[in-house]
Amino acid sequence: MARRLWARLEPQRWPVPPDAFPAGTALVGGAVRDGLVDRLGERPDLDLVVEGDAIALTRRLARAHQGSCVVLDDERSIARLVVRGWTIDLARRVGDDLATDLARRDYSVNAIALPLAGPDQPLELVDPQGGLPDLAAGRLRAIGEANLLDDPLRLLRGLRLAAELAFELEGETASWIRTHAARCGSVAGERVLAELDRLAAVADGGERWLGRAVDAQLLAPWGAPAPAPRALEGLTQEAAELRGLTWQEAEWALPLARLATVLDAGALAGLRASRRLQQRAAQLRRHWVLVEEAGEAEGGADGPSSEADPLARLAEPERLRLQRQLEADLPAWLLRLPIAAARSALQRWRDPADPLFHPRPPLDGRTLQEALGLAAGPDLGRLIDHLTRETAFGRLGGGEGSDARTLTCARQWLAEREGRHG
Repeated sequence: MARRLWARLEPQRWPVPPDAFPAGTALVGGAVRDGLVDRLGERPDLDLVVEGDAIALTRRLARAHQGSCVVLDDERSIARLVVRGWTIDLARRVGDDLATDLARRDYSVNAIALPLAGPDQPLELVDPQGGLPDLAAGRLRAIGEANLLDDPLRLLRGLRLAAELAFELEGETASWIRTHAARCGSVAGERVLAELDRLAAVADGGERWLGRAVDAQLLAPWGAPAPAPRALEGLTQEAAELRGLTWQEAEWALPLARLATVLDAGALAGLRASRRLQQRAAQLRRHWVLVEEAGEAEGGADGPSSEADPLARLAEPERLRLQRQLEADLPAWLLRLPIAAARSALQRWRDPADPLFHPRPPLDGRTLQEALGLAAGPDLGRLIDHLTRETAFGRLGGGEGSDARTLTCARQWLAEREGRHG
């Protein structure tokens, strides 16, 4: 097993050869775990435990291999070596031996080590916490309750790992996660959001495990609202395929839709998300609600038809606002629409010339000012909005003579406005 893992790790491709590390160095963590289940990426992140000062060693290796050293934890002597697109984390061993160090880790499958053997030494796995049987059983088991509480982010990380590995949580581990969910509130928001990003990005099952995070109250410290029943359940890879999304579109649309379903702008602000992500989530949520409310008003007590086109229920101003605000993110929003309506909308969204799905004013402000003798100000903005709406809903048309028709429409709008205010 150790030889098979070593072959999968392809040490000949590492930017730093294994023999450059001192005696006693061991590979631990994700690369060992993923290599054993044959899911290594092109450039796996390598985590190494070394005897002695890891920061000084990282600096020496950075100089020798034209890389850079980033100190991650000065007190615990942890540093990151970045070289030729690879990331290698080095940490000083905790305790008198490797087994003591591994006993401090979070989950048993992350507590398997592969010492970097010398040329005359056999390769052997070190597994004092029983990670290998757990890997074989598809089981994620915490080493101990105290280990999880040493860094409460490990509570959420357990669900993310289970999702990525397609494992199930061991019963006592699941109980500890629920019991101590509130402790997630003590973790830096950026770290929590990074875990949620990875969890939401799991193509098959990400929505299920994100739902379990909500049910376990792991997001409650951040004020995350409970999603509507079944809202997350529909955000699957199969749903994306049925609605016609390509795998490239689904790769970003599914995670965004999942996050927006469980995190509103306030929760994202607490997690220190970018303003852009807060805005995108708020817009998705706002327009999901508007369409649902329009459907309820139209459908009465029985509700709207499941196959009805929700976009057709919106008044023109609301529809245009939706198309403007969701122009870039429409595939994520469409994941919660009926299949036929979503496929039709997606086809139009893919046409960059569609005037409704990519609304643009037919003439810019400067052209309108020069042609109509207008000054810059609120009226000019209202006129541009009116012309954009007329174009979006096909009342101006395009092609030859479109500029003339636009100016005629603008003069008519100005005359009517002057009459109303005259």
